[in-house]
Amino acid sequence: MGSFSVFHWLILLIICVVLVVPYWRIFPRAGWPSALSLLMVVPLVNFVLLWILAFKKWPGDA
Repeated sequence: MGSFSVFHWLILLIICVVLVVPYWRIFPRAGWPSALSLLMVVPLVNFVLLWILAFKKWPGDA
């Protein structure tokens, strides 16, 4: 007990990929560096970034 099995690491990897990859593509379109998407796996920081991203003025806005 208390150790992670291979299955746990696989689930963790899938969750990280599902959270990071879409934002890796979205952030450059919003004018931000892609590396910020790595913060999406940090609890609470991901919600703050999502709210800022949702309400900021995007480069394509008139």
